[in-house]
Amino acid sequence: MEIDGSFGEGGGQILRTALSLSCITGHALRLFNIRKGRKKPGLMPQHLTCVEAIKNICSADVTGNETGSTELAFVPGKIRPGDYLFDIKTAGSVSLVIQTLIPPLLFAVKPSSVTVIGGTHVPLSPPYDYISGIFIPMLNRLGLKVEASIGKYGFYPKGGGEVNFKIFPEEKIRGIDMVSRGGLLSLTGQSAVANLPVGIAERQRHSAMQNLLPLAANINVMEVPSFGHGTFLFLKGKYENISAGFSSLGERGKPAEAVGREAAEAFKEYHKTTACLDPHLADQSVIYFGLASEKSVFTTSRVTQHLMTNLWVIEKFLKITYEIKGSPDSEGEVVVHPAAC
Repeated sequence: MEIDGSFGEGGGQILRTALSLSCITGHALRLFNIRKGRKKPGLMPQHLTCVEAIKNICSADVTGNETGSTELAFVPGKIRPGDYLFDIKTAGSVSLVIQTLIPPLLFAVKPSSVTVIGGTHVPLSPPYDYISGIFIPMLNRLGLKVEASIGKYGFYPKGGGEVNFKIFPEEKIRGIDMVSRGGLLSLTGQSAVANLPVGIAERQRHSAMQNLLPLAANINVMEVPSFGHGTFLFLKGKYENISAGFSSLGERGKPAEAVGREAAEAFKEYHKTTACLDPHLADQSVIYFGLASEKSVFTTSRVTQHLMTNLWVIEKFLKITYEIKGSPDSEGEVVVHPAAC
């Protein structure tokens, strides 16, 4: 199987999805033009951790697994369950690494425990709160059992966050019909600081609540354990048929009020639509819809390049068919027909 890593969104998602599906299907993979359009093309440390981790899990033969490499050859072996520890050694995203590993480990013969050390709350990736509060509940709806627990939080640039995942095999993945989200039942969240004055978290919380008016939110203030300094605010909108998550990170020179406002505005953008899956959940879930034994239909508040690119990769490995109703970067409906249907 040859995959052009510059297609569509052209980022690390192509690598992650292709590695997962190569491991599951047993198809050898040659990936070229990896992250070609990025400021720093090729494999970065978190991508290398993905490669090394999945190589370990399925006893693969790999060439091109080095920093900056834009080409990778991957020949998978048998998926092996076990107790694994993977250390990114930077603030690279824990969430993006585990998203590569969950799909193949669902097809192992026994449960697995995976601990990943790195960034739990870092730019350009879903925070731990999203994985535990939004993504894993979606997997549960598909009949899958995955558990997560956090021991330490990891922020840019120090990283050092530690998350453990338990993945239980499942022979059959259900499809979904999630076109209507229903009414909003609750809006909750966390405003957190690590090794910084708790007043910053209070200001983030106040800003989010002001920007969410007239909606009321219950946002907890937290101090979290970490090797470094950091702040974040996470919002969870629980609807009758789905939950959606939105977050913002603090950084040097960024006012706490901006952190709260960003998360609130992201929620409001979703809430003003009638769609079911938030953009990140749509991106991250379609691999499971492709592996399911039933058709899946869902609406999303934004049809992203990530989503379209992911479907393109999945189609190559699994011979799915899919339909997207809606324009890029706008609300849309997606139908995924697995090859089994």
